Formats: sequence, structure tokens, C-alpha cells
Amino acid sequence: MILVTDLQYFSSIIYYKELSKFSYCLLDQYDYHRKMSFRNRCTLSGANGTVNLSIPLLGGRNQKSIAKEVKIENKDKWQARHWKTIVSCYNKSPWFDHYRDDLNVLYSKNYDYLFEWNIACMKWVCDKMSLKTVISLNESYTKTYDPTAFDDQRNRYLPATISKITLSADRYPQVFEERSGFIPNLSILDKLFCAGNIL
Repeated sequence: MILVTDLQYFSSIIYYKELSKFSYCLLDQYDYHRKMSFRNRCTLSGANGTVNLSIPLLGGRNQKSIAKEVKIENKDKWQARHWKTIVSCYNKSPWFDHYRDDLNVLYSKNYDYLFEWNIACMKWVCDKMSLKTVISLNESYTKTYDPTAFDDQRNRYLPATISKITLSADRYPQVFEERSGFIPNLSILDKLFCAGNIL
């Protein structure tokens, strides 16, 4: 069985937990960009609750481009802002210093296309989490995949629906849990920095 999914910005823990179950994953680069998705945003835990990071896009979020053609608006130095927020949220987490330098290098590189940035983020996570799933890209848009060979999970994990998905993983200590309580379904970065590379 091959997983088919969309590519997201440091996606949720459950996204990567699901990915780890498959030997092969096919990323859809020809699906149209979907607003109100995690393709250009991720959710962290901060001192006052959840923190949403959003990558600005050329043409705004209502564009009709296919996924691989969506361009990032780099004028406002979003990477520096996101990095500063990540440091603020996780500087006191047990594993942050272990991953800090490598992640800082990633945030220091410029990317013109959202898909390329998200691929770089996904490869970084797979490396740090020791995930062995083979990742490939589709060569054309396919509306419906053969369900006997493919598990199509495109657009399954959306901000509007992810809270309804039960996270089948043990709780782990979060930086601000005493203040905000445990917050499920955050970005994989939260799990990595707070609990290490165990899904």
C-alpha cells in the first residue's frame, strides 16, 4: 500500500505518525493549492497557548496555482520571524539544543516555491525522526487512486478537522503544559523538541 498525501509546513504529529506506517509515500504536486490548510502554516505551543506560523504567499491565499507552482512572498523576512518564534517557544525544551543548529541552517536558506520549502522541511524531519519511508512525487494529477494499492489521504489533515482526529500516541511533556494544559495535534516540531525523535 502506498500513501498519497499533500505536502505541509512542518505538519502535525499525526501526519508523521501515519507516514511512518508506510514504506512508500507519493506527494501530490499537481493538486491545486488549498486555502485554510497546513500547506503554508503550522501550529506550535507558546506561553499563551497555540501559536500559528504562516508563510506569506505571492498572490495571497486565494490563488488558483497547482501546489508545485505556489510562490513564497519573501519580502517581509518571514523565515527570521518564524525562527525567532520557534526559539521563543522551545528554547527551554529538553531537545531543542540538540536540533537547534541544523534547523537554523534550514531557516537561513531562501526558497522561492512553497513546495520546495516544504520538501526541505519534510526531509529534515524524516532525517531527525529516522523515518525510512521512500518519498516520491506524482508526475500528473490523479483525481482517484486505486484503493487496493493506494491510501489517499490528500487534504485529510486540515485546521478545521484535525482537532476531531484522535491522536493515537502517548502524551508527552510540553514546555507550557502546566500553564495551558496538554495541547494535541501540534506540529511535529513540538514532539521533536519536547520528547525527542520517538513517534
